[in-house]
Amino acid sequence: MIKKVFVAGHNGMVGSAIARRLRLDAQIELVTATRGELDLENQESVNRFFVRHSIDEIYLAAAKVGGIHANNTYPADFIYKNLLIEANIIGAAHQYDVQKLLFLGSSCIYPRAVTQPMREDALLTGVLEATNEPYAIAKIAGIKLCESFNRQYGRDYRSVMPTNLYGPGDNYHPENSHVIPALLRRFHEAKVSRAQEVIVWGSGKPFREFLFVDDMAAACIHVMNLDDATYKDKTEEMCSHINVGYGSDVTIRELAAEIAKTVGFEGKIVFDTSKPDGTMRKLMDSSRLFSTGWKPSVDLQSGLAIAYEDFLSGKAREV
Repeated sequence: MIKKVFVAGHNGMVGSAIARRLRLDAQIELVTATRGELDLENQESVNRFFVRHSIDEIYLAAAKVGGIHANNTYPADFIYKNLLIEANIIGAAHQYDVQKLLFLGSSCIYPRAVTQPMREDALLTGVLEATNEPYAIAKIAGIKLCESFNRQYGRDYRSVMPTNLYGPGDNYHPENSHVIPALLRRFHEAKVSRAQEVIVWGSGKPFREFLFVDDMAAACIHVMNLDDATYKDKTEEMCSHINVGYGSDVTIRELAAEIAKTVGFEGKIVFDTSKPDGTMRKLMDSSRLFSTGWKPSVDLQSGLAIAYEDFLSGKAREV
């Protein structure tokens, strides 16, 4: 039997990786829509879309995302637009009787001073990191929307919390991108211009965990396809989301050195300590997911090489 599966945000880095993987399944009819075809921030537009399509499952990968600079500069956009997208799609899913949905959150939902590695039950136990609090609150709302529809209406709306993602289809904007694409671009431009040094924000001491985007896509499909009993066995009461991480982390200093090696930059790396570090460590406890039989397959060195090739291909987004 053919399933109609809607990937919201299929042109984004994560959505496109999920779509690539789903296209390999002959039993799935992929449903997608560009921004011009469907305004996810407009409830009427979303409802019309659901009326036209008899959807069986949804991967909600659409979101407004960005790094520290973008979160600090556009806090209203990050909370408002993400709340609209989540409410419109999850609400329409219920209204038009879509039983299965997977919502993609973010590791920033956890408190600033949370015990490391971060467990799922740490949600709402402390103060959030100030630099991305509006975005985090929007993502927490998405988790609770799914959880509430499950409790009240018996839906099967699941949530996964990815660690920092990178890979093909990333955003390489010089100011609004995340750390890996930002550094790939910066080191590449320095190599091309034969610059003597590259400046990296912060002290280089914070630890970060990174997961290749195709591994994230595989994890999403794995979680969506878990039988109900297995999924619930791995999620305690009032803890309806699952962490998706690599399982280990590196310092920003180590990351910068690895990216310089990948790109072929041989100059000096300078850390600008006047810029914010953000949270000093963000490592996910992904033991629940790992216990269901899924593990990542792409290490950081291999993933960076693929990401850099994607950047060089000219397909890089700058938004």
